[in-house]
Amino acid sequence: MAEEGCCRFCRVLGTTSSPKRYARADVEDAMADPGDDAPDDETPVWGTDISRRTVLVAGTAGSTSMAFLDPADGRPRRNVSRTPVELTVNGRRQHLEIDPRTTLLDALREHLNLTGSKKGCDHGQCGACTVHVGGRRVLSCLTLAAAVREPVTTIEGLSPDGALHPMQQAFIDQDAFQCGYCTPGQIMSAVACVREGHTGSDAEIREFMSGNLCRCAAYPHIVAAIKQAKTAMERG
Repeated sequence: MAEEGCCRFCRVLGTTSSPKRYARADVEDAMADPGDDAPDDETPVWGTDISRRTVLVAGTAGSTSMAFLDPADGRPRRNVSRTPVELTVNGRRQHLEIDPRTTLLDALREHLNLTGSKKGCDHGQCGACTVHVGGRRVLSCLTLAAAVREPVTTIEGLSPDGALHPMQQAFIDQDAFQCGYCTPGQIMSAVACVREGHTGSDAEIREFMSGNLCRCAAYPHIVAAIKQAKTAMERG
């Protein structure tokens, strides 16, 4: 055991002596008069081959790198030019000056205050961010706002006259949600599913709604809601 180190701490540092020994020695050295024996930058730390200079350089580099991180999300700060972007969202023209890397989801939520579209996975896997672009359902977390040329419809603009859309009403009638976080994306996908003609059977509905995840597992109720809304939507 002595050859391998008394603990994981010792094995990591490459020493076979107890860390308590070095901790005590450090305290005694600190209390003593440094005189001519004061350690220089090349003095090993904790009885290892690691010099004080190496420790100081590593600590300074770590602190410096943290200064370049955005405190909000930990991502590197960069001076990025703003790009003028024009979007038609829910029938209104919107003029934005945004980072060219901004996704449609972030443009909607952070710049236009349309928070109905949810950020779930931010990787295009859960469907909570689904909106319509040019009448087609898209994952707004994977779509650059600057690349959008067609009108955008979010859950807020699904029924502009103030009344509930038949799909929204059907979700209420069929109790097709629990926590409600995924519901805006579910409804937007469900409307597109009906318009695309993929409601011929329960199996077809499940297949074409499979990109929208519900952690509460309300899937049978969602299928029932789509079937109910289909009749109303086809009547116009």
